[in-house]
Amino acid sequence: MTAPAPAPAETIAVIGLGYVGLPLAVTLARHFPVLGFDIDRSRVEELRRGEDRTREIGPETLRASSLRLSADPAELPGKTIYVVTVPTPVDAQNVPDLGPVRSASRTVGQALRQTPAPNAVVVYESTVYPGVTEEICGPILEQESGLACGRDFFLGYSPERINPGDKIHTVDKIAKVVAGQTPDVAARLAGIYGKVTSGGIHLAPTIKTAEAAKVIENAQRDINIAFVNEIAMIFGKMGISTYDVLEAAGTKWNFLKFQPGLVGGHCIGVDPYYLAHRAEELGHHARIILSGRAINDGMSAYIGEAVSARIKPGSNVLVLGLTFKEDVPDLRNSKVADLIGSLRGLGHRVSVHDPLADPHEAQHEYGVMLSPRLDQLGDFDAVVAAVPHQEYRALAGSGLARLVREGGLVADLKGIWRDQPMPTGRQYWTL
Repeated sequence: MTAPAPAPAETIAVIGLGYVGLPLAVTLARHFPVLGFDIDRSRVEELRRGEDRTREIGPETLRASSLRLSADPAELPGKTIYVVTVPTPVDAQNVPDLGPVRSASRTVGQALRQTPAPNAVVVYESTVYPGVTEEICGPILEQESGLACGRDFFLGYSPERINPGDKIHTVDKIAKVVAGQTPDVAARLAGIYGKVTSGGIHLAPTIKTAEAAKVIENAQRDINIAFVNEIAMIFGKMGISTYDVLEAAGTKWNFLKFQPGLVGGHCIGVDPYYLAHRAEELGHHARIILSGRAINDGMSAYIGEAVSARIKPGSNVLVLGLTFKEDVPDLRNSKVADLIGSLRGLGHRVSVHDPLADPHEAQHEYGVMLSPRLDQLGDFDAVVAAVPHQEYRALAGSGLARLVREGGLVADLKGIWRDQPMPTGRQYWTL
């Protein structure tokens, strides 16, 4: 009796080296030969120097990795696994923009045409609405490759769960949802992802199920935050501190602990629109999802008006923080930019500081000029703590006294100074 043929050695290409793709590629490279591909040549050169602007991977880890890096599509053919991790944004009308995932599919399809590996699998990690992988990406791959999906190559889906700046729930520790076009493909992908994470593998029965699971993870958080933002508006009219209320309610064992504030970023502020868009196509108006989005998208204007009502017309305002969350340099879909626009629209002069944001990106994406040094700023009519970076959390009373003139306003959106005494003669306001 002849022994069964050994399983083929996997060779992997990760398409897109941003917040999702780079950590995944580095982790996969500990177990497999991996090519990290990105169309941005400057990004590839930066990574080759051991520099990661996202700060997700440290220089020593990056330099020690066996990960190969390239911006040349000619290096993509012949891989057995292609993992697509490109962004899936929305356009100005909040309609899903599948341009990046379509483009990546065309690139992979062309690689399959040139040197097709037997039974190659194309895995998508980008967040999409149910049906995109099989109904949109699969046909593009077929058209570009000249091969048959489900016969010559196969599809898979394993939604990303990267939380920028989170050093605990990293890609090698979180549970991974995995789905394949066939049970054999699903098992194969489970074996690959199972090597890189200690968090376990959940096999979803279909690709659409896995796509749906991902998109509701972020929609659920969005709705919960919208509820807290709405009660912040209500309690603000009553003169009650929302944070005091949440602290009291949080003593109940099953109370969900969310905080009010701006909801930006590439996931929570975007993904619910994908599900709502698909629902509308099917004839269902996603009332709860879109109501939550409307509340959260309206918070910048609400906060701008609340701050403006507490200061004189034409005030000088300093906004602290531009990134979408604390202690990360990620500027994608930052709602602080909308807050700045709201304050300027109300007639105030606004300066902005952020110790982590890239000044060139801030200027390019939002037309915001960042002040370079906090210690050179002071005597503002109002300071708005929009993003609770560590540098801002550490500001003592004397630091705030320097930044805000006497009679001025300290607007503390995340309540980072609510337990600290305010400098004499300064107003304090929080959600």
